[in-house]
Amino acid sequence: MSLLETHGLTKRFGGLVANQAIDFRLEKGELVGLIGPNGAGKTTFFNCITGFYRPDEGRVFFRGRDVTGWSPERICRAGIARTFQVVKTFRDMTVLENVMVGAFLRHPRPAAARAHAEAVLETTGLTHLADVQAGGLPIAYRKRLELARALATEPEVLFLDEAMAGLNPGEIQEAVAMVRRLWEQGLTIVLVEHVMEVVMPLAQRVVVLDYGQVIADDTPERVAKDPRVIEAYLGERFAREAREG
Repeated sequence: MSLLETHGLTKRFGGLVANQAIDFRLEKGELVGLIGPNGAGKTTFFNCITGFYRPDEGRVFFRGRDVTGWSPERICRAGIARTFQVVKTFRDMTVLENVMVGAFLRHPRPAAARAHAEAVLETTGLTHLADVQAGGLPIAYRKRLELARALATEPEVLFLDEAMAGLNPGEIQEAVAMVRRLWEQGLTIVLVEHVMEVVMPLAQRVVVLDYGQVIADDTPERVAKDPRVIEAYLGERFAREAREG
């Protein structure tokens, strides 16, 4: 069995099917891009895996264990961390204190949590902001802080939900470089983005959702040429031209 799998995962909101029978696998050490147009069901899929939603159908397995419906805290303790599309920092706490919140999961003593948090700040380039109140940070640093807090839980798998949305081109390049470094250090990563140009240089494999269903799962090169993916992003005319060209 793969490190993480979903079998037939389905989530409904009334009459809206946000995720429909999704089969997904993630191998240890992979960097997978999960992309799709706005409203394709990417964040809902993340929420079902990480315990914020309970699937209406299907199962989630992590390291061979059925974790379907586990609470977010239990999922995090098992080794899965995530960031959020809308940044959720503790605004009235310092950068260091924010990261210590994540560190307390594995290091219950304050001194040990502080030491671990300081090491994570160094890894993420936030040491110089350790004593700054999180609420006053610009968006690029708040996103990086949320990443640091997730890393402080010492995850085996990291889910990044549009971690680069709202950043300028220079900030995106810095974020891409950081994600690549974390992956090269052995972290398994799933990166959700709706902008293909961000995912393609990073991912080994790209999974595409459209209307809650998987329409492609392949290498970045093949996905970029898939008529179904082109149609989902650009419309039927472009897909027809891709097939004919």
